[in-house]
Amino acid sequence: MNVYDEAHGLARALKESNEFKEFDRMRKEVEQDPDVSKMLGELQTLQIQLQTAQMTGNQPDADTMSRLQSLSTMLATKPLAAKFMQTEAAFSVMMNDVFRIIGEAVGLQ
Repeated sequence: MNVYDEAHGLARALKESNEFKEFDRMRKEVEQDPDVSKMLGELQTLQIQLQTAQMTGNQPDADTMSRLQSLSTMLATKPLAAKFMQTEAAFSVMMNDVFRIIGEAVGLQ
């Protein structure tokens, strides 16, 4: 068994999964709406700032938290953004499960 061949097979299976296909379809749809695309990009930036602060043991500033909350609320009212975030979450769950399975198989819990 060639590990690289297996990895390419896994990549094909992931790309053919319903979770990826739906996520990719929604991602392309979001790209067609500049307003939603911009807001989702800002949300992602704020989430990364929050995670970085937490990983370094710092508390995120109140302005960042306020902007994150406001933007999340605004995006939840937009059907396209809400659907995109739902499909992104489903794809992320699948990817996390795959990483967990591989990690457990090689003893990297």
